[in-house]
Amino acid sequence: MKLIPVLSYILRASSYGLLTAVVLLILVPDLRDGNSFSFNIFKSENSKPKPVSFATAVAKSAPAVVNIYSESITTDPRYSSRSIQRVKLGSGVIMDQRGYILTNNHVVLNADLITVILQDSTELSAELIGSDEFTDLAVLKVQAMNLPVIPVDESLTPLVGDVVLAIGNPLNLGQTITQGVISATGRTGLSSNSYREFLQMDAAINDGNSGGALVNSNGDLVGITTAQFKRSNPQLNIQGIFFAIPYQLAANVMDQLIKNGRVVRGWLGISSQRYNRQLKGVVVDTITANSPAEIAGIKTGDVIYKIADFDVTSINQALDIIAETKPNTILEFGVVRDNTHLVIEVNIGEFK
Repeated sequence: MKLIPVLSYILRASSYGLLTAVVLLILVPDLRDGNSFSFNIFKSENSKPKPVSFATAVAKSAPAVVNIYSESITTDPRYSSRSIQRVKLGSGVIMDQRGYILTNNHVVLNADLITVILQDSTELSAELIGSDEFTDLAVLKVQAMNLPVIPVDESLTPLVGDVVLAIGNPLNLGQTITQGVISATGRTGLSSNSYREFLQMDAAINDGNSGGALVNSNGDLVGITTAQFKRSNPQLNIQGIFFAIPYQLAANVMDQLIKNGRVVRGWLGISSQRYNRQLKGVVVDTITANSPAEIAGIKTGDVIYKIADFDVTSINQALDIIAETKPNTILEFGVVRDNTHLVIEVNIGEFK
């Protein structure tokens, strides 16, 4: 008979214990982690938090970044037409397992022989598929199997402040990683054409980095490193200003080079240096003779505020809309001329 009171006591004690445990789990969330149940009582005083590291991102992306050596042979008439061999150093990014590699056009310009060296020191001959001087991009192809491919995120939008890593072969030292942040997006006016809007970052790049990868902290490709900021005055000590071509633009150019061997762009035949904020459009400064713009009746001084279904927000945006339009496509332009709104149809030509 004494067994019943004992069992009753044990059950009550167990219930109180379970209730206490539930209360502690609610009040002390750290206890829910099985590794933290000791309240850190037994944790060593010398234990340290894990250091911040981008090793995982590098491990994912670095094998897809290659060294590129392009050789050209020229003759010098001053020395009885003796052949002179010149070698350019650069980097490239493996974009898919078919062997297509993105790099800068200036790395392989006028090259007679292009050699690609993988991270594991495998040496391959490369064929130039196509190049585009306006974006300074080129596509190479190598014959190889099971190539490492750079990770990409098609929905990625680079933001100012994002941490980025530049991967390349500066000064032929071997593959090198530098780290920084995106300082600005959409930088223009850095070249004589309007087809490039750069990412500006402070991840250091030097000769040999050109054509290499700019990746984020996940290892996803953000852009193709291409240039460092230089001024005509060599006495200016400029630091931390470097540029990359955004991935989305580079991928679009690559696709066209693979498909057509060149980039096909639409052409209107105007130039503009002014944006009219009151009318919210670009002011036509000059018109090329016999261009689609002249044939359609666009005149100097016109303000183009709408192209097809797009409101014009900047000069570069307007030029991009035209450049990305397939030649022989008819677009409607909303134009203001002498305070009168007009709609002018233009048959877009091909930029050559």
